[in-house]
Amino acid sequence: MAGTTRNALPKGFRSAELGWPELHRIPRPPHRVPLVGDVVGVNLRTPLQDSLRVGRQLGPIFRRKGFGKEIVFVWGARLSGEMADESRFAKHVGLGVANLRPVAGDGLFTAYNHEPNWQLAHDVLAPGFSRDAMESYHAMMLEVTGRLTDRWDGERAAGRAVDVPGDMTKLTLETIARTGFGHDFGSFERTRPHPFVTAMVGALMYAQRLNVVPVPLAPVLMRSATRRNDTDVAYLNRTVDDVVEARINGPAGEGDLLDRMLDTAHPETGERLTPENIRRQVITFLIAGHETTSGALSFALHYLAQHPDIAARARAEVDRVWGDTPQPAYDQVARLRYVRRVLDESLRLWPTAPAYAREAKEDTVLGGVHPMRRGAWALVLIPLLHRDPEVWGADTEGFDPDRFEPGAVRARAAHTFKPFGTGARACIGRQFALHEATLVLGLLLRRYELRPDPAYRLRVAERLTLMPEGLTLHLDRRSPAAPARPEIPAVSETTSASRCPVTGAGD
Repeated sequence: MAGTTRNALPKGFRSAELGWPELHRIPRPPHRVPLVGDVVGVNLRTPLQDSLRVGRQLGPIFRRKGFGKEIVFVWGARLSGEMADESRFAKHVGLGVANLRPVAGDGLFTAYNHEPNWQLAHDVLAPGFSRDAMESYHAMMLEVTGRLTDRWDGERAAGRAVDVPGDMTKLTLETIARTGFGHDFGSFERTRPHPFVTAMVGALMYAQRLNVVPVPLAPVLMRSATRRNDTDVAYLNRTVDDVVEARINGPAGEGDLLDRMLDTAHPETGERLTPENIRRQVITFLIAGHETTSGALSFALHYLAQHPDIAARARAEVDRVWGDTPQPAYDQVARLRYVRRVLDESLRLWPTAPAYAREAKEDTVLGGVHPMRRGAWALVLIPLLHRDPEVWGADTEGFDPDRFEPGAVRARAAHTFKPFGTGARACIGRQFALHEATLVLGLLLRRYELRPDPAYRLRVAERLTLMPEGLTLHLDRRSPAAPARPEIPAVSETTSASRCPVTGAGD
């Protein structure tokens, strides 16, 4: 690769022709237009869904080009499984992820592999997602969900439908803010989204737009959008700085993530996170810790409302496992096996972080067919990986939580279910998200019957993450009524370990 040294790769976007010497062997759309590329039929608002459509037509590896940017996409289970090999491939920070670096810098999600702060932050923060730490977050998750059900009870009593994505965003923002950083955004007391959410969504959508705008024209076409993004980023930074300053100058926390960032040294080197890196990690957790989980909950509620037979089965499990306990203890959440399958099946169809990029550590050959130079990369399209008929059968669009029955999971090949990414750089907070989402679904199923709008057809909004667009539900209170909201009980002393989401799947 021209312009590289043995130890460094060029920064910025690397088009596929630089890393794939036999690129012509990879299929592409048939109607490529000179200078602009594969733009026929493209919708700039839904680039991911466009790529899913193209991938279905062209097969498990294909390429697309737009305004000089050529990208290789992979979705076949065999090739994706190969790219999960940590000895040959590593995370590639590119496209929308790299576009978020002005916001999150070298935070856990956006750090380049060679940046030392990733390993430092990972080692310092990993204990914050241990079983003991997870149990300590449980009571706060219950309290925040109680604020949601108070709101939903009011909407139901008034005969109004609930805004599912909007309310799930409030729920998950408050959960990560309060459990991780001791901060209350007051989301449920607001009639409009908190400005942090508005700024965050703006930054995500700006990063998404940068993927599809021609680089030479971006300064002209996105001048006003860039000014808005600068304002959004400045607001995110100020908000986080205020949270950190309040902790430094105010009462100590209770061992949450922010305490760990401020007070914990690396167990081997003694090194600590710098103030700038703490800001970046807090922003990373506030964004990633609520945006993807809110989408996952929203999709799951959509499918439960559309499939009342599945909702009834999940609700029966909640009644059986939790009984008349006013609020479930920590260990009771992991026992909702079918509810968890509902969540997994929702993540199969619409993984809210829908793609991840992998780059070759050394020169290699993918699938025994496609040579890759060191640093060559491809984008793994998770929604298509999760729809590979060789793995999931002919009806890959059908919603069937029994795909995640233990025997079915054991029978599947490794690396075929990847809603949290892969390898060492997979989502550090996946157990937090899964516990929170399973708990919330259980509580909502126990309290409400969900009625969809008969006219609604699922539309998926893209802002780097995925979210159902315009999803509302009507609520009926269960009869006999579910238990009223009680005081939060003490956390049980006897617990059982939560299972890894990919245990038994070779990860």
